[in-house]
Amino acid sequence: MDATIALVTRLEAKPGKAQEVANLLTGGLGDVEEEPGTTAWFAIRFGVVEFGLFMAFPGEIGRQTHLASKVAAALKENAHLFEGTPVFETADVLAAKLPAGASQGQGNPTARC
Repeated sequence: MDATIALVTRLEAKPGKAQEVANLLTGGLGDVEEEPGTTAWFAIRFGVVEFGLFMAFPGEIGRQTHLASKVAAALKENAHLFEGTPVFETADVLAAKLPAGASQGQGNPTARC
């Protein structure tokens, strides 16, 4: 696995919409598992209404493919759940520790949004 570039976004749920945002993000995992150009994908929660996404890719083709993916489309279709429009920032991965041959999509079975 290789991760040299990334996308990062922070999302803030509108009042009363936090659970819907959590469901939207966790529901995106199945679609991301079908993206061979996505090395790592994390949907995270910072607090009650603050969420984020972090994704890493081996190259620009994977990143651009993800920006045109089902998950990106779902964020746009559900823009009414967010305080502001989700903005994806590009980043370079300076260092990464990725498990060799790890099963993708296992997630943390003890973490629940």
